[in-house]
Amino acid sequence: MAVPKRRTSKSVKRKRRTHFKLSVPGMVVCPNCGEMKLSHRVCKECGYYGSKLVLEETQEVEA
Repeated sequence: MAVPKRRTSKSVKRKRRTHFKLSVPGMVVCPNCGEMKLSHRVCKECGYYGSKLVLEETQEVEA
């Protein structure tokens, strides 16, 4: 059974763990409305992808 001969120091452990981090998603400015959106996806605010309207806004009617 493999057992470490020496204790792993804090500095060695922390140097190894420097790469375990979250990455920020690629956000870009929507050319139509100016809101921040994920790149290569339809804008949630205006429904445009580039210069094309993909999602039309639906208005909810309260009964």
